[in-house]
Amino acid sequence: MKSTTPQIIALALAVAGTGLMEAGAPATTKSYIAARTPWGDPDLQGTYTNADESGTPMARPAEFAGRAPEDVTPQEMARLAKERAARIEKSAETIGATEDNNTGAGPTHWYENYNPQNSRPWMVLDPPDYQVPPMTQEARDRAAALRAARGGGDGYYVGPFRGPEEFTPYVRCITRGVPGSMMPAIYGNSYDITQSPGFVAIRYEMVHETRVIPLDPRPHVSSAIKNYMGDPRGWWEGDTLVVETTNYHEGAAYNGASSSLKTTERFRPTGPKTIEWSIRFEDPRTWTRPWSFGMRLTKDPQAQVIEYACHEGNEGLRNMLKVAREAEKRPSD
Repeated sequence: MKSTTPQIIALALAVAGTGLMEAGAPATTKSYIAARTPWGDPDLQGTYTNADESGTPMARPAEFAGRAPEDVTPQEMARLAKERAARIEKSAETIGATEDNNTGAGPTHWYENYNPQNSRPWMVLDPPDYQVPPMTQEARDRAAALRAARGGGDGYYVGPFRGPEEFTPYVRCITRGVPGSMMPAIYGNSYDITQSPGFVAIRYEMVHETRVIPLDPRPHVSSAIKNYMGDPRGWWEGDTLVVETTNYHEGAAYNGASSSLKTTERFRPTGPKTIEWSIRFEDPRTWTRPWSFGMRLTKDPQAQVIEYACHEGNEGLRNMLKVAREAEKRPSD
């Protein structure tokens, strides 16, 4: 079993001590000025990874109640790094299954999220209690209706899996949505940012989607048109790329959000190899108040975006349906 190395612990200590707090940016990076493209825009181009953010909880853990991210000590960050690395390694042993029903996922060194060098103790930036706001009754009703339509299943772990349409868009290799495509996973954590005059394109390794973001004041498309990745519009605020997205398809909206969801992302370069990314959610049909979270993207030329043959290799979906059909043939007890 791999263990957290002294170098990783030392880095965690250094990271925690810099006061990464608005979205994880050290105070020393506030004056960073990004390089420029030939046409004068801040140059964010390159290949990035978020693998080091793996294991970071979304909300503030109970043990840090009443504290802000900058109040977490280097010693506590070092402890968190070890604990998170151990949890990731344990979960990798049973990925796609449970400890009680372990399918045998293969050697854990297949995965790329080992010993993550987290940049923060948790991801939520706002509200001030650092918790995801409660969901509205309408949102809870939508979730209940979805579970009923799936026969009580969750679209991945729990059946009955009567057909492919009962699985989530992610399991079906259609989309991870926004911000799903930005979130760390066990592999496929690379992004390619490419710019041209008037546009920014973000290409993701996992599911291999590309968001093309216009940088002009054109209005959003008709509200009758919904997209899995929404309809983005971007602009620059200094060196920060701001992206507002609406027109989300409800079937892929984040965490059960409605088609009314609006997100605002900020890509703020904090050094030649780092971007502090954050996203704000506004959807009064889903959450009782707006909220936001953030994490770090790290430029890594070795983390190239490679082919993601999800449909061609989606044996998991095929096998879940096959097993469900076999189970139906068995006499009921």
